Amino acid sequence: MVQRGRGLGLQYGYRLTGKWHGKRNWPQLPVPAWLIELLTPLRTAALALHEQVRVQTAKIEAQSTQPKPKGLGGLTEQILAREVGDWNRFGNRRQVGSYLGLCPREHSSGQRQQPGSVTKCGNPRLRWALCEAAWRLLKYQPAYRLCKKWRAQILDPRTLGGRKKQLIVALARGFAVDWWRICTGQTTPEKLGLVMAD
Repeated sequence: MVQRGRGLGLQYGYRLTGKWHGKRNWPQLPVPAWLIELLTPLRTAALALHEQVRVQTAKIEAQSTQPKPKGLGGLTEQILAREVGDWNRFGNRRQVGSYLGLCPREHSSGQRQQPGSVTKCGNPRLRWALCEAAWRLLKYQPAYRLCKKWRAQILDPRTLGGRKKQLIVALARGFAVDWWRICTGQTTPEKLGLVMAD
């Protein structure tokens, strides 16, 4: 609805930026009254949907009772739990990476093997949640073994955007495997250097 409002504004030559539909920006929109009249139903729908998302997010977060590492919120933990279902169905780390679509594709011919970009064949919702969690892990888990391994490269200002994305995907894949190991009782957060939230 917000994007439709932006598109409607552009159709008539007005650029609506930021949260044009918010309480702070709505009264001072620099557009004519007739455009405000056209935007009002879209704004009403956007605000109602935002409220529904907020309420549902709070309900989902409230159902997160498992201990979580600091930086992994209730919503992310629930997305992981609900999308995967049973972590015991994976027999090894390769199966975890394959299910998530975070493993590299391979271009092979004869003796030549060349890994490519991630396959993205797995669950996109989990891939998104894990990549978001990877950025938070960098901030809240300095002692985590994978953060120690890649933190300097990721946060280095000389590292270009594409390389940062590759490193974040590697961190997300590694964390997914570690989370699988934690959920199936193969290891403990303390052994991995994860600080659990209170």
